[in-house]
Amino acid sequence: MRAVVWRGIPYALRVGRAIGFMRYKLAYVGIQVRDMDRSISFYRDALGMPVVGRQHVPETEGEWAELRSAGSKQLLELNWYPEGSKFFAGPYRNGDELDHIAFACEDVERAYRELLSKGARVGHPPFVEGTSLLAYVEDPDGIWIELSGPVPGE
Repeated sequence: MRAVVWRGIPYALRVGRAIGFMRYKLAYVGIQVRDMDRSISFYRDALGMPVVGRQHVPETEGEWAELRSAGSKQLLELNWYPEGSKFFAGPYRNGDELDHIAFACEDVERAYRELLSKGARVGHPPFVEGTSLLAYVEDPDGIWIELSGPVPGE
């Protein structure tokens, strides 16, 4: 079966846009780590993934680091949270390492409302971090989904 294309745009995308669907693009996967420096050393030295960014985050009281394999557009984000942070249920247990899945979208606030109306649970309402607007929702199993996009008006 051939996809219907109209004016160079697949019909399904055009119809989705016309009735107001938000488009999402998987941006990266974030995993929770127990020791940031130890994990950076492993992914950098054992897997050849250089660090492309690292930052303390006041909203989570934690820290993240982004790594990328040579030639890949995908990022691996390492996340560390201190005991007592609302982003860390603690104590660390095997199986808790998947921290969140991130999706880039055009309008974070709209996407946040849309996903909540479709059954997602509140994770963290939209907030500015650096040059991005972020928000978090939880899927039916409690996995956090990050929504990331431009800060409105910038």
